Amino acid sequence: MIFIAVRFTVRPDLADRWLDLVADFTAATRAEPGNLFFDWSRGVDDPNVFTLLEGFADDEAGAVHVASDHFAAGLAAMAGAVAATPEIINVKTEQRGWGPMAELAPADV
Repeated sequence: MIFIAVRFTVRPDLADRWLDLVADFTAATRAEPGNLFFDWSRGVDDPNVFTLLEGFADDEAGAVHVASDHFAAGLAAMAGAVAATPEIINVKTEQRGWGPMAELAPADV
């Protein structure tokens, strides 16, 4: 699996609209056959920072994603809204998708 985390610092005047700006890109990416997950979160300490966690099945799925029309359209939509160049972590792992956390489980009540 290709695991990607991207941190976007968004212009303060557009932060409340960010998820709407990326909605088409998000929906199209989630519909890709090789996409395992594509999840946004908003910063607790800084509401202008959004983090995207992405998972793709393999190199081919990642290449299809980057070559897609919706990827280009998504970048164009985001370019006018970001306040800085996004930061990225991109790694390959043998894991496929999310697994259970070994150190924590629900308490018996």
